[in-house]
Amino acid sequence: MNNERQRQILKILELNGEVQLQQLKEMFPDVSAMTLRRDLTSLENEGQLIRTHGGAVGSKKLSAINGEEDAYSRRAAENIEAKVKIADKAVGLVEKGRSMYLDAGSSMMCLARIIPDDNFSILTSGANIALELIKKNRVSVVALGGQLNRNTLSMSGPHAMSLLDSVNIDIAFMSASGFSIESGFTVSNIYECELKRKVVQKAKKVIVLLDSTKIDKSMPFTYAKLNEIDIWISERELPKSVQMAALEAGVQVI
Repeated sequence: MNNERQRQILKILELNGEVQLQQLKEMFPDVSAMTLRRDLTSLENEGQLIRTHGGAVGSKKLSAINGEEDAYSRRAAENIEAKVKIADKAVGLVEKGRSMYLDAGSSMMCLARIIPDDNFSILTSGANIALELIKKNRVSVVALGGQLNRNTLSMSGPHAMSLLDSVNIDIAFMSASGFSIESGFTVSNIYECELKRKVVQKAKKVIVLLDSTKIDKSMPFTYAKLNEIDIWISERELPKSVQMAALEAGVQVI
């Protein structure tokens, strides 16, 4: 946090639990709406608040509503800066006129927030991703059904697999809980693994959003090997061994 205006915004959140952009415009008449939005984004990146349609909610209020911090919120608060950097890189690969899939997870949530309000067709397994995307008036959203995972807010299982049979996927943006050269991209839930594996098989282009902290971590179930993906987006340069493995597999690293 780097200015007095952001400190005042935090004071409002501490008192009221939430704030609307219109309130901020009235409080700071000499500041543009774009600058105020940047303030909210900066504070969100610091874990101080959660952006909403038209404003923001303080992190403390969310914890009070939940009774305690839920599993997904704890995961979403980790490595926020890295996830935002990855999302900023990934949004340039979102294409109109293509059928796209957005995986579940907090990195995908960062991407969903900055996808432009345009004629995009998006299928997602993330309950929160779908709710974020539907705030945009022009984006077409289809959510997979199924069992909801508390840790990732992902929907998976037989119903989700059945729907996947009937759709085409041009570009899939995927996440993972871990990666190692030996095991590939891994997750901890078998149903999510089966779903992700099927998405990878159906998609014409597979883009993985994975921050560097998950490298050399292996979960029980592998959904894809390096040679099954096309692009890997990370927040910083990958270790040399992983770069070499990606090069040999024909994977573009961004």
